[in-house]
Amino acid sequence: MNISFPKIRFILWSVLLVITGLSSCVTVKSFKLPPPQPVNQAMAELGKQLFFDPRLSGDAELSCATCHQPQHGFSDGLALSKAYTGMKGFRNSPTLINTVYREAWMHDGRLGTNLNDVTREMLTESWLMNMDMRLMQERLKQIPEYVKMFQAAGLGEPSNGGVRKAIPEYLKTLVSQNAPIDKGTLSVAARRGQVLFEGNAGCNSCHTGPRFTDDRPHNLGIPENPEIFTDPVRHLTYVTFTKFMGIANPMALRRDVGAHVRTHRADKKDVGSFITPTLRELVYTAPYMHNGIFQTLEEVVEFYNQGGGSDKNKDNQLKPLHLTKEEKADLVEFLKSLSGDPLTGKKFVAEKPNVQEYPLIENWREVLN
Repeated sequence: MNISFPKIRFILWSVLLVITGLSSCVTVKSFKLPPPQPVNQAMAELGKQLFFDPRLSGDAELSCATCHQPQHGFSDGLALSKAYTGMKGFRNSPTLINTVYREAWMHDGRLGTNLNDVTREMLTESWLMNMDMRLMQERLKQIPEYVKMFQAAGLGEPSNGGVRKAIPEYLKTLVSQNAPIDKGTLSVAARRGQVLFEGNAGCNSCHTGPRFTDDRPHNLGIPENPEIFTDPVRHLTYVTFTKFMGIANPMALRRDVGAHVRTHRADKKDVGSFITPTLRELVYTAPYMHNGIFQTLEEVVEFYNQGGGSDKNKDNQLKPLHLTKEEKADLVEFLKSLSGDPLTGKKFVAEKPNVQEYPLIENWREVLN
């Protein structure tokens, strides 16, 4: 009987897992997240209500939850996200689960400091929610329920600053729960995948720590999503963004420059680099990569198995892995073990904004405020 070397390797690993006692009831290496941060419950409840309320966008059509939906792991299930009326997004919506532990945000890492600043950016950016925060403040003041909730949260009357405190407080509650990797309940196949992840495949050189990311930009040679450049509206949104970020001649671009908008390296070796994404909650957050170019985890693993894509600035750590079919399947099983319970219950979701609609005012130009 002829047995190939890859098949022998697969069998040996399986036997090794058995003889070393890594059965389903034995705890394996843990990657537990830091302890939960203290949460002001009244403020978090207000933040949850605001997160799902479309009145926080300029035309009252978009809420934070439009692009960060609980059933999709607080991403949106689209390759490229939605945007403000008249525009279209040009990147994939990242998960907000565990985002409270981050120190840099967005696929290009252009936002740092804290979630207060990130919240302000998302609300006011013209191609996102396009909210004039003075208008937002007045809208909230006209809703008695919000007035009560702001007071209960210790924030006084509804204000811009209060919104930027309440939403981040709610985001503190979005933390992975009961993932097999945290409970030490990986299947035998997932444990074989973990051996690969930390060994021959070398995934943990960038996907490290409890969130499985180094929070640094890397160029993987990810294929461009052509829709960014073939859809006129989407392209216009991208050109507007890059021009605002100081990128020269944006109309000539046929690629997403990534972290270059932040670093502006003269040699442009940062073009096409993107922050390493977290691997947590992957079962909910397809499609994958900054532009949603891959639909399945199997596609992602095969991309890495081939040594990434083609780019002159590609990270030199990427090499063909030569994994067998069985090994690739094991690696997918390990990646699935990094996802926990869906955060879709009442604790995390405002079922429907429980604030009354204020009536339209006829002849509003003549009516005193």
